[in-house]
Amino acid sequence: MENTNSEKKLFMRMRLWEFVDKYIIEPLDAIAESFLSISRADGSMTLIGELPQCGYMQSPKVRTVYGAYLFVITNRECVGTYVGHPIFRVSALEILPCNFSVNSSSLEQKKMEAEFSTVLYAAERTHGLYFSYDINLTLCAQRLHDLGDESKLLPLWRQADPRFLWNGYMLETLIDNKLDQYLLPVIQGNILFLCFLHHSYQNFQAAVGTNIINVTLIARRCTRRSGTRMWRRGADSDGYVANFVETEQILQANGFTASFVQVRGSIPLLWEQIVDLTYKPSFQIVRPDEAPSVAERHFLDLVKRYNSVVAVDLVNKHGGEGRLSERFAHAMQNITSDNIRYVHFDFHAICGHIHFERLSILYEQIEDFLKKHRYFLLDVKGEKVQQQTGVVRTNCIDCLDRTNVTQSMIGRKMLESQLNQIGIFGDDDAISVYSFFDASFKSMWANHGDDISIQYSGTPALKGDFVRFGKRTIDGMVKDGINALVRYYLNNFADGTKQDAIDLLQGHYIASVSRGLAASSQPAGLEAFAVTQYDLHHLLYSLFWAAISLGVAYFVKSKGKMFTNKPRLFKSRH
Repeated sequence: MENTNSEKKLFMRMRLWEFVDKYIIEPLDAIAESFLSISRADGSMTLIGELPQCGYMQSPKVRTVYGAYLFVITNRECVGTYVGHPIFRVSALEILPCNFSVNSSSLEQKKMEAEFSTVLYAAERTHGLYFSYDINLTLCAQRLHDLGDESKLLPLWRQADPRFLWNGYMLETLIDNKLDQYLLPVIQGNILFLCFLHHSYQNFQAAVGTNIINVTLIARRCTRRSGTRMWRRGADSDGYVANFVETEQILQANGFTASFVQVRGSIPLLWEQIVDLTYKPSFQIVRPDEAPSVAERHFLDLVKRYNSVVAVDLVNKHGGEGRLSERFAHAMQNITSDNIRYVHFDFHAICGHIHFERLSILYEQIEDFLKKHRYFLLDVKGEKVQQQTGVVRTNCIDCLDRTNVTQSMIGRKMLESQLNQIGIFGDDDAISVYSFFDASFKSMWANHGDDISIQYSGTPALKGDFVRFGKRTIDGMVKDGINALVRYYLNNFADGTKQDAIDLLQGHYIASVSRGLAASSQPAGLEAFAVTQYDLHHLLYSLFWAAISLGVAYFVKSKGKMFTNKPRLFKSRH
């Protein structure tokens, strides 16, 4: 792969000086010509020529950071290389407060700001952030290769795909101040690496001789409709869907580089599940008359980006899922494009809970699409042999568990095809023949599914034992039960605050003391219950204890929404 470095490299290591009235960031990569000064009073920025003099009584706190603004990256871990460039995972974040005006605010405004701060500090625990100082992680290998020479000289943030730029909103002030060397693009998702050496694995040597095989798996989460499992469902009016993730599987072997991209995303209709303490809240389709136009916007955008799309719908044919699937299928009939195809595969009806090998039936239905649209391939000279001209879009309800099992199957098939094309595999070879290769590949995809699931639902993926071991296990089913209960708790009592944190970070809600917290005058969660409890006190006190129990049970069931932890900032468009 060609180097995409711009003329001015990003600062990789910086010293943070914390003064009483300002923060100063000093680049450490080379002799600094200027320093970035950030006011602690209002967050304003300026470049200064030298560090301020400080006396004994003004001794500042000094430490090293690796990326900055609003959040500083206080710790990082190198996880591997992507097309030859080091990749880092954020292992610690810290907020730098920049608003002294709160000190002179009213008590009500201070309370509101404290609530915003609580939300933001929750964001310090954001999972799965990755960055590189040298390569644009928002672009797949094919798009990186196709960048023009002029584009490759641009700063990394200008090359980035805004869909996958996790900190895009936070970079706006730095962009306005033309501080390109401080603009560190970050993605959310995961990056996993596997390396197979012939001398380490005897059973693999017979097949690959002296070859070294590297497999990389990259997930890029979209920020357009980001959020938590129950509070971000379906699509918005523009066709952007919840839990949209681009997954790229990269093979490097024998001097060749191959890349295959898949995507996942929520059913592209206006629908929701409002948490109300029930285990599985009912599906609600919002403005059903708009379904065809919303789905069309979504798929035309995918065609623009990936050329052709086959939509694989894994949801049940019956019950609430069935009604959603029926609406989805109907909307797809109205989309007039030769590049869009819809395939329904009732995962639970066909595979049940243990027969996931029956996914071969699905593969047979989409095999022609995969063979026609292929994958991206560079030869040993770095020249493009072929390109990927279509993408498989997979969804279930959450786009987590069933989806990951299915995507891992497709990824396996495409990797075997690539290994065959570059001469490492024979026509009858399969990954499953080589036990260590097989186990490592399964583990990589299982970890991939767990990370995406944690970011959306708060727990590892269900059905992960099949991806990891190729079969359902008792231990896996027990873990699924535990994770299902944890999801229930998080959905009802924790994810509202997490959703608010995401909306603040992504700029979906612009926070300020003067604006105040959305719906702050309305009691929420257990506060609302306390108010209601007070109003009903005299009535409940006069009833028999048995009647009280029945009444409370009925109240909880009918007013379950009042107990849940709701987002209080940005409201969904529907």
